[in-house]
Amino acid sequence: MSTTKSCTSVFDFYGKPPLTKALPLSLQHILAMIMGTVTVPIIVVGAVDAPLEDKMALIQISLIFSGISTLIQLYAIGRLGARLPAIFGVGFAYVPTLTAIGSQYGLSGILGAQVAGGVAMMLVGLFTKRIRNLFPPVVAGSVVLVIGLSLYDIAIGYMAGGIGSPSFGAPLNWGIALGTLLVVLFVSQFCSGFLKLASIICGIGAGYLVSMNAGLVDLSPIDEAPWFTAPRPLAFGLEFHTAAIVSMVIICVVNSVQTIGDLSATTVGGMNRELDTRELSGGLLGNGFSTIIGSFFGALPTSSYSQNVGIVAMTKVISRVVLALAAVFMLVAGFIPKFGALMTTIPFPVLGGATVLVFGMITMTGIQLIIKDELSARNLTIASLSLALSMGIYAMPEAIARFPETLQLVLGGSPIVVAAAVAFGLNLILPRKSLADEEEERRQIEIKLSE
Repeated sequence: MSTTKSCTSVFDFYGKPPLTKALPLSLQHILAMIMGTVTVPIIVVGAVDAPLEDKMALIQISLIFSGISTLIQLYAIGRLGARLPAIFGVGFAYVPTLTAIGSQYGLSGILGAQVAGGVAMMLVGLFTKRIRNLFPPVVAGSVVLVIGLSLYDIAIGYMAGGIGSPSFGAPLNWGIALGTLLVVLFVSQFCSGFLKLASIICGIGAGYLVSMNAGLVDLSPIDEAPWFTAPRPLAFGLEFHTAAIVSMVIICVVNSVQTIGDLSATTVGGMNRELDTRELSGGLLGNGFSTIIGSFFGALPTSSYSQNVGIVAMTKVISRVVLALAAVFMLVAGFIPKFGALMTTIPFPVLGGATVLVFGMITMTGIQLIIKDELSARNLTIASLSLALSMGIYAMPEAIARFPETLQLVLGGSPIVVAAAVAFGLNLILPRKSLADEEEERRQIEIKLSE
């Protein structure tokens, strides 16, 4: 339609609403994505024990590439980009793999492996039509479930004050963390409108104020940070290690499954139609491209943001102008180091209290995906075995201490890799039997036993 009304409608992907209408709606997406974007680099830098300046630099470049990757998805460059109302940025799903690689090979090892991971994403995008049926809900759900479970130790460590902190486990840390969590819960469950969507930021704000009064906030990094800086290519270097590359490729392929689900939810929930192959392929190609380019500047791998998908499905607001404003905000914020420095002053207990619920939600999302499939003996075997082996090795890494070093990193560094390999392999090997087939099989066994 080409009417004036449709051209300014927020319910039209190509609609161009006035700023007075678009900005408040864009704020919802900014609030939903901002903390996820800055928290991941903070966690990764903590795992590799990098200096403060590296932490601020990673936050900046993560913001910049979150903006860039989102704009690619909204407006597309050739085949790159889905041209759908989707937000992309650095995702929590990568955290266990990134921290495992980082603790072994540092930031340069992460970024080198990320190049291969981005290539793997693009290959998935090119062959989407042929391989889409290889990742049914039981496989994707098993992996997402393990992602959530593997993040709990990070959240609890932060709530206690940050591993290695002299005050680790102190009652004050737990008090601040639990207070932050209570604010998040109250706002998310008892408030409405923009405030409800901003529950995590409300919790962080409350926890931050209490931390300041308790003397736990150091504002000196803000004073020392400049007002403007530009990202430098290869500032952290690139190193290529086989074990790191294998782990990263697997998690990037697994994350592509999540992207497929998020883009499908966007079109079904927000646009009342199914996702077409071109959009899916473009989304995966665009995500892989931004991940590869980001590697050369220090940006961590990007993925679709499920929380923003939920906003689109709930509001039906699909104008790309609304989402583009959020992307531009992230882009501009990334060039202002003082903003990144402000994020580094958030105490660990506040971060832990604000994110533990997010990690729990990831776990429940995995369960919801699993039960989309029939809970047949076959599917229960896939889910239970991938969960048992992945979390078992993760809980007791010394069990594989005599394996080659490369294999130790691949299997023990991230439970997601084990879960993905087991779920994917079993899905290919095990006979496909529905609940009806299994019931018939039991009936036949009963007949034979009674003869």
